[in-house]
Amino acid sequence: MAALSSTSNPDDPTAKQTAEDEHLLDVSALKELSRKSLIDALNAVNGAKTLVLDPTLAGPLGLVTEVALLKHHGVDKMFWLEPGPLSATTTNIVYLCRPLVKWVKILADQLKRHSREAQKHTYTILLVPRMSTLVSRILEEEGVLGDVTVSSYNLQFIPLAEDVISLECDNAFKELWVDGDETVIYNSMQALITLQKLYGLFPRVVGKGDYAGRLAKLLTRHIVDISSGGGPAAQSDRMDSLIIVDRGADMITPLLTQLTYEGLIDELIGIKNSHVELPASLLTPPSAPNPVEPSASTSTQASTPSAPSLLKEKKKKHHLTTSTDPLLAELMDLNFSSVGRKLNQVAHRLDEDYKLRHQAKTVAQLRDFVGKLGGLQSEHQSLRLHTGLSEMLVPLTRTDQFNKSLEIQQNLLASYDVSAQISAIEDMIAQGADMQLVLRLLCLASIINGGIKSKTLENLKREILQAYGYEYLPLLLSLSAPSLAILLPHPLPASTPPSVLASKYPYTSLRKPLRLLIEDPDSVDDLENDISYVYSGYAPVSVRLVQCVAQKGGVLSNPATEKEKKAKDDPDGRKGKGPSLGKVQAHPIVGWKGFEDVVGSIPGDTVDIVQKVPGGPDSVNTAVASLMAPREQSATTVVFFLGGCTYTEIAALRWVGRQSRGRKFLIATTGIISGASLIDSVAGIERTAGGSKDAAL
Repeated sequence: MAALSSTSNPDDPTAKQTAEDEHLLDVSALKELSRKSLIDALNAVNGAKTLVLDPTLAGPLGLVTEVALLKHHGVDKMFWLEPGPLSATTTNIVYLCRPLVKWVKILADQLKRHSREAQKHTYTILLVPRMSTLVSRILEEEGVLGDVTVSSYNLQFIPLAEDVISLECDNAFKELWVDGDETVIYNSMQALITLQKLYGLFPRVVGKGDYAGRLAKLLTRHIVDISSGGGPAAQSDRMDSLIIVDRGADMITPLLTQLTYEGLIDELIGIKNSHVELPASLLTPPSAPNPVEPSASTSTQASTPSAPSLLKEKKKKHHLTTSTDPLLAELMDLNFSSVGRKLNQVAHRLDEDYKLRHQAKTVAQLRDFVGKLGGLQSEHQSLRLHTGLSEMLVPLTRTDQFNKSLEIQQNLLASYDVSAQISAIEDMIAQGADMQLVLRLLCLASIINGGIKSKTLENLKREILQAYGYEYLPLLLSLSAPSLAILLPHPLPASTPPSVLASKYPYTSLRKPLRLLIEDPDSVDDLENDISYVYSGYAPVSVRLVQCVAQKGGVLSNPATEKEKKAKDDPDGRKGKGPSLGKVQAHPIVGWKGFEDVVGSIPGDTVDIVQKVPGGPDSVNTAVASLMAPREQSATTVVFFLGGCTYTEIAALRWVGRQSRGRKFLIATTGIISGASLIDSVAGIERTAGGSKDAAL
C-alpha cells in the first residue's frame, strides 16, 4: 500500500492559486540587475566621488537604490545637473544623465569653467541607458572630449509593482509621435532581450501598430543576442507570449479621465515614479495614548484632518507601494465610487479585530493578540492615510468642471449630439477651464468622429490662443501634424498626406464588435463583470486588443456573467463553489485568430510572429504545435505598452488576469501616462524632481 502523501488536495482552489503564484515571474530580479549595474559603474571609478545627477533620473533611481548604498560605494556628495558653477571637493566627478543635448552642454560648460580656474578633476560621464554618438560629437565640438571618460549605465525595466515594470521614460510618446525619434524602440528591444535572457524566448510575439511592428521585427532579429549573451536560448516555459500595444492603436483611452482610485490620484494630484506628494499629517501616525485602546472605526474618523485643512498643509513625498501599504492592493484598482464602501468595511473589520482583546482570557490568547497588534496598527495607519486621501479627492470630483468634462466624454463615446459637445467645450474655454482638459476633449472629439468641422476647429483654435496665450501655438501645430494627427479638420483638405488619411480611427465601427461601450448600466456594481467597470461603462480599446489574443471569450461576452449562468444551470446547485466555477481556463495563444478583420481595420501593422530557437528545427509548424500544447503550470503573458499606459489600463488588465486560470499578466511599459502628462509631453513641459541644489534620492 502506498504511503499517505502530505501534498495538498489538487482540487483545493487555494492550493491551485498558490501554485499559480509560485510560477509568476519574480520581477525583483530586474531591480537587482539595475542595482548591480549602477554599483559596477560607480566602482569603476576608484576613490571618493561627487555624483552630478540629471534631475529626471532622481525618481527612477530612487526605485532601485538608496542614498546609503551610493555612499557605501564612494559617493561623497550629490548635486543636480543644472547650469552654473559646480563646486566639488573630490577629485572624481561622475555625471549621470540621459544622452540629451541640453545636459551635455551644461556639463561641458562646467568642465571648461574648471579648466579656466585651474581645477583638476577626473571626469566620468555615465549615459542612461546607453552611450550615444551624438554626445561624443558634442563633447568634441566643445573641446572637452579628451578630458572625460564616457561610459553607460544600462537602466532598463524598473519594477513598480509585482506585476508592473517600466522603463520610466517620460518622453517616449513625444519622441516617437512628435519628434520622430525612434531611440526608445531600440531601448525597449534591449530591455525585452534582458527579460528573455532571464526567462527564455517569447514563444510568440503579437502586436498592433506601426511602431509595435518595428519593435517586433527588431526584437526577433536580435534573438542571436540572447544565446551569445549566455542566457537561455530555449523557448520560455514561464512566458507564453509578448503582446505589444502601440499607443497609436488606442489614443482614446489616455485622453479620458481615469476613474479608478489610483488613476484618479494621478489625474487630480499626480503620481511621479510611484510617488505622490501628500499632506505631512497623513503620513505621520497620530500619537495614540494606548495602541490597544482605540476603536478602529472611531479613532480613524477622529484623527483624520478635514479636506480643506489637508489641502493647505505642507506636502511630503510618499511612495505608493503595496509592499508597505496593506490596503493599497485592495483599493487601487477599484472604481472610485466603490472606495468609500471598501474603507468602511475595513474600518468595521479592524474595529472587530481590536475588540478581540476583550476575549483574551489566558496568557496564550493575550500573546496571540499582541502578535497581531503590529499588523493591526499598520492597517490602522493605512486606513487613516487612504481615508484622508479620499476626502481630498471627493471635493475635486464634485466640481462643475470635472462633472461637465465627464458628461462630454460619455456623450462623445456614445456619439450623441456631437455638435452640442463641441459647443460645451467652447463654453469651457470661455469659463477659463484648464487648458489641458480642453485639448484632451477636443482631441477626443476629433479621433472619435474622424475630425471636427473645419470652420468650427479654426474658431476653437483661435479662442484657445486668445484665452490661454499664443505660446501654445506650437502645441496646436504638433497635435495636428501628420506624425500625430489627433486634432484634425473634417473633411480633410486635398493636400493631406496619404499617411494621415490612412490613420483615420474607425471608432464607430469598432464599438460593437469589441463591446467598447456598456450602455445604460443599472449601477457601477453591474459593470464589475467586465473591464468597462474601470471607466464606468467604457472598455479600453487597448485592453480589448489584449483580450482578442489572450481571452477571446471576454471580448464577445462577460466571462463573469457566463460563470453566473453556469452556476445557475448546475444541477447540484453548487453556485460559487468548486474551482471550476471560480475562473475560466486560459486558452492557448493563437494570435489574432477570430478577430483578424476588426483588428485589421485599426490603422497600423498587425503583428503575429512565432519565434524559433536559433539552431533548432526550421519547421514553423513544430513551433506552433508546441504553443498549442496544454501547459501544466500557469504561464505569464507579457503585455508591453509602447508609448506609455495609464493606471486604469493596468487595473483593467488585472481584472482580465483574475478571470483566467492558468495565465497571469506582466504589464510592461515605456512609462506611466495620463491625459495631462501626454499633453504636457507634446507641449514640451517637463516634470522634474529638481528644485534644490543638493540632490537626494
